[in-house]
Amino acid sequence: MAAGEYVSVSSQADTEAADIARERAELTDDPDSEQQELAEIYIARGVEPETAKIVAAQMMAHDALASPTRDELHITATTTARPVLAAFASAGTFTAGAILPVLLAALLPIALIVAGTAVGSILFLALLGALGAKTGGAPIAKPVLRVVFWGALAMLLTAGIGRLVGTAV
Repeated sequence: MAAGEYVSVSSQADTEAADIARERAELTDDPDSEQQELAEIYIARGVEPETAKIVAAQMMAHDALASPTRDELHITATTTARPVLAAFASAGTFTAGAILPVLLAALLPIALIVAGTAVGSILFLALLGALGAKTGGAPIAKPVLRVVFWGALAMLLTAGIGRLVGTAV
């Protein structure tokens, strides 16, 4: 999970770096058009056209790359891709999410391991979905249903593939 997250977010970071490099080249090649483009962004957000032109000129004079990066590309210090951080976050959440089903598998009698772990995993998914929704201030029902549905579907597909290719317990 962590490796996949690292690769995915690294691709996003590569795209952001390429976008910034392209923006830097455009600023070198045609700074007036870039300033006009920035003004148009501000106009679209409701700033009066003359004020938008003044603001764009001042922002470009202060740091010609920062404003287009933020306002045109939507890349900020807060939103920029961080592959290593994403990998650690993925590893941590995957591990935390796996602890309860692993404990169930370790504690349940052999005859109940498969069914008990499946039911317990779905209940844990519901609990984690509710916790995530509550933490984020969202209504609880929809996130819980989404997490349970996709988690159960993933479990069913995994079990189906296991049966198709053969498993040993």
